[in-house]
Formats: sequence, C-alpha cells, structure tokens
Amino acid sequence: MKIGTMGKGVALFAASTLALAACTSDSGDSDETSESPTAAATSEAATGSNDDTILVSVGEDEWAGYNNMTPATYSTYNSVINDRVRETFTYFDEESAIQINEEFGNVELVSEDPMIVEYTIAEDAVWSDGTPITYDDALLTWAAQKFTDGENEDGTPIQLFDHVGGIDYGERVVEGPQGEAGGKTFTVEYTNPYPDYLLTTVIDLPAHVAAEQSGVSLEDMAAAIEAEDIEALRPVAEFWNTGWLSPTPGELPDPAIALSSGPYTYGSWEAGQSLTLVPNENYWGTAPATGNLTFRFAAADTHVQALQNGDLNVIEPQATVDTLDQLAAIGDAVTVGTYDTLIWEHLDINFKEGASLADSQELREAFAMCVPRQLIVDNLIAPMNPEAGIMNAREVFPFESDYEEIVSASYDGRYDEVDIEGAAAKIAEAGVSEPVQVRIGYNTPNPRRTDIVALIKDSCDQAGFEIVDNGNADFFGVDLTAGDFDVALYAWSGSGQITSGQNIYASDGAQNVTGYVNEDVDAAWDALTSTLDPEAQKEQTIIIEKTLWDSLFGIPLFAHPGVAAWDSTIQNVIPTPSQSGIVWNAEEWVR
Repeated sequence: MKIGTMGKGVALFAASTLALAACTSDSGDSDETSESPTAAATSEAATGSNDDTILVSVGEDEWAGYNNMTPATYSTYNSVINDRVRETFTYFDEESAIQINEEFGNVELVSEDPMIVEYTIAEDAVWSDGTPITYDDALLTWAAQKFTDGENEDGTPIQLFDHVGGIDYGERVVEGPQGEAGGKTFTVEYTNPYPDYLLTTVIDLPAHVAAEQSGVSLEDMAAAIEAEDIEALRPVAEFWNTGWLSPTPGELPDPAIALSSGPYTYGSWEAGQSLTLVPNENYWGTAPATGNLTFRFAAADTHVQALQNGDLNVIEPQATVDTLDQLAAIGDAVTVGTYDTLIWEHLDINFKEGASLADSQELREAFAMCVPRQLIVDNLIAPMNPEAGIMNAREVFPFESDYEEIVSASYDGRYDEVDIEGAAAKIAEAGVSEPVQVRIGYNTPNPRRTDIVALIKDSCDQAGFEIVDNGNADFFGVDLTAGDFDVALYAWSGSGQITSGQNIYASDGAQNVTGYVNEDVDAAWDALTSTLDPEAQKEQTIIIEKTLWDSLFGIPLFAHPGVAAWDSTIQNVIPTPSQSGIVWNAEEWVR
C-alpha cells in the first residue's frame, strides 16, 4: 500500500534539485489530510473486502482511451484514470516526493559513469490476462519512442509510433533496455547523465498484445526492434497508434487487449457521464479498499452541489472563494483540504504563420505590458491565498526555495505592472494603426478563465488591442493542436520532472504547440538534461527563463491554489501537489 510506505520509504527526489515539488500548505489542510489510516481502514484495504462504490470527478473531459501516450489522448484527465489501471515503478506521494512502488518492483542506479539503471520487476507481477510483465514490455515502450519513418517537408523526422514524448527516450538510451526475453530484470544505459531517470516510464503497454494484434510473434517483434527493422515494425506501430484508442465514446476496448497491471481494470463507460473501474482480479499487490471507483465527467462548477447531493463523494474543483464558501456551508458532512499545487496558469503566444503576434516582437511586448497580472491575482487568487503573487518563472514555483534566486537572475520585473501608454507606443512602433485583434483561446466552461480574459480585455483594449474571448469546448481537442488561436490560456500540471519543459519549449518538442523556435533555449535544455549537478541545472534554468522572457514565448500568471473536498465518511483521502491529483492513492480510499 502507498500510505503504508509514507515516512518509511526513501524520498528520492526533492525540491532542492529544481524539481517541480512542493509541500502541502500548513494553513489550509484539515487534520484528516495528514493522519495515518485507522487500523480498521488498513485492515479492510488489505483484504479488499469493501464492495462499495466511490464517486469522484477530476473534470468534465471524456476518457480518451487506453493508450494515453498519443498527442490526442495525453492529458491529466486521461492519465489519472489510466494510472489506476496501469502501474509502474515509481509514484508521487502526498508531498510530491518520488517513491519506489515496491509492489511493482525496484529501480537502482548501479553506475553513474556510464549512467546505468537496473530495473527489477516483481516476480508475481502479471498483466490482467495472467501474462507475466517482463523485459519484453520494456522493449516495446522504448521502441515506441525510438524509431522514425522518413521526414516531413521541413526535414523533421516522422515518428513511426505516434508517441507524445517524441523520440527523446530513444535518443537518450540508444541501445535500448538490455535483458533476456521473458526476464524480470533489465538495465538501461543513458548516453549522458539524465536527472529524471526515476520518472522515465520504462513499462507502459503490454507487448504480447501488440505482437498478437499485429500478426507477429512476441519473439519476432522483439527481433525486429533489436534489428531496427522499420518494415517489420510498421504493423506493430499501426496497432500501437490506433488499436488501443476508443474512437466511439461509451465503447470500452476489448478487455483482452486493454490489460491492467494495477489494482483496477475497466468496468463500464457511459459516454458523457462516467467511467467505472472495478478490481483487477489478477492483481498481485494489495487489493483496492473500495470495490468500484467511478469517475464522473462533471464540470468543475457543478462539483460542490454534486458533493452535497451525494452524486459525488470526492471532488477537486477549481479553487475560488465561492467554492470555499459553498463547501463551508455544507458543514461537517464534508472534509475540505487546501494546499499548494504544481499547476500554473499561463498565456502562450502563437508563433505560427497567421497568428496576430507571431511576427512582431513589439506587439508581443505591448501585449505583455497591458496584461493585468497583479489584478488577476488580486481578484481571483489572493482571496483564497493571501500570500499569492504573480508567477515569474516556468520551471520553478513561487513556494520553492530557489524561486527568488532564479527569478532575480532571469527577469527584471518589466511586465509586473500594467503600462497602457508604453503598450500603445509599442503598437505604434510596430507600424500598426488599427486595433490588433488577439483571440484568446481556452477550454470552456471555465468561469475563472472567462474572468481572466475579461480583465485582459478591459486593460489591453485601452492600448490598441481588440481582445476576443475565443473560449470554446473544443479548444484542447481541436483549436490548440491546429494552432487556431493568437494566445492560448491554460495550465500545465507539473510532473516533478527537471527535464519535462524541454518537450514544451524546445524547437522540436512534441508538446511545442505554438511553433516557438529558439536556438539558445534548445542549447540550454540540452545542457540541463545531460547533467546530474543541481548547480549546473540551475545555471541552465536561468538561461532558459531569461530567454523565454526576452523573446516572450508567453506570460506566466500564477500558481494554482488547490482545493479538494470529500464525504467525511471516507478515509485516506490525501491531497497532493503533483499532477496525479487527489486520486493518487484512490485504491486506498474506504468508507
């Protein structure tokens, strides 16, 4: 059990290494968020005897499929469900420290030069069809981030597998994992030191299913991977890319191919309503304390009422003053937790052709000068957290120890206060006389983001912009990937990784949706992700932050305050700052 290891396991990652990590707030957490489970709850969790159903919502987004590692399916909303189904070697605890998942196996750094990591899978670890989890699964996970199939017109490689992480893992681990077919132990050797090795997902999807569905034997698939035989791997990649997806909402994938390696597996899916997980009968570890876990697709502004009505038992709504007031009014029937999170709000400027700010540094500066960041924080965030301030970095949070040092070396405060006259002068300098239309896109419904856009419009329209609220329900699914926006308003969920930002800000980053290109940023990321030295990482972080400010990749706004609430009859609900969210230990919840 995860709770049972807290305070006993070794915290393998800390904020001092510039990880996006944080502790829960002392001022806001209720006693229930920090107490150990009762003996009765622990006993019940160990036996998995409770056949109750707990209803939870992490948002309104529909479940997108078993394979959540494609660009179309990769999201926090999808991952938090699938993480209950597919376990791996590590997890984030309630303080966002990385812990070894001893029920799954072990990870050990056996050599620093060269950097070699050894993985040992638990002997009794099996997929839900009874097939052992082995080295072969690690080989497929690596292959999905290794091979390319030609080039695009601009010379960039075409990935054979449509993996959201690109081919970064394959470039860092050139030879792939080393082990024996069917073996439980394997090693991974990195070409350069890699600070986030503990967070590298080395086993994800079942290799034997991919082989079978592609019409080849597991042995032949492994041989094709080792031989880098693109033609032989093409049908495997085709299945990986499409066969595990769920194009028709409400239709679960065949349980014979959507296998579980965790405490739960898929039970039922009602399109637009909910997805229910049920216990995995072949799970070798501690059985879930509650039989069924139902994720309801509910908008954040409906969570409090649904909790009061009993339609939800655990919620993680958008943190607003109204939310806290409404929860307080319910009384002792619910428990409320407030805490820091690794989620931060930002405005990203579109650099792709046709976007209104793409080709003008002056217009980008003008926009940054008129965005009322302090007013946004004062109106929408400070009432919940009086200590809140504007966020002036991307790779380190205001509540982390290195924040002030990094910000003071990378940003001079030039956009902290609104300067309407200066913004108007910049627009004139750009040679523009008509109002510059700026479409701000975001996913709806989201009352706080609607309010943010309204505050930006009130300010920036005075400088010579025409701010357009372009929020819609398809923004993440359509507009963001298509580049149909001038400025995108959304949040990144910090993963605890030192290197994760490379995927966003590097010119060829798989999550670089704005078309931003900067050689200095690319070089700094290459250096940062190739060293285990915290001071060297900090130096490169400063370069990255300064360059992103100078070129105006975008504008950070604030770190999200966290609010969670749950039925007070449910034990072991513990908020965490990490992107795993409130459900990080859902298998241990029990009434």
